[in-house]
Amino acid sequence: MAVIYATLIVKGKKTIDQVPEKIKAQVKQVLIDLEVPELAE
Repeated sequence: MAVIYATLIVKGKKTIDQVPEKIKAQVKQVLIDLEVPELAE
């Protein structure tokens, strides 16, 4: 699920603020791994 949210963030469909708190840390880590840490802020 974290990868799906990260993909939506990269595509501009969602923001990190729209991610459920439960998986926000995982999504942030995926974005960092994808070398787009600026989207995790």
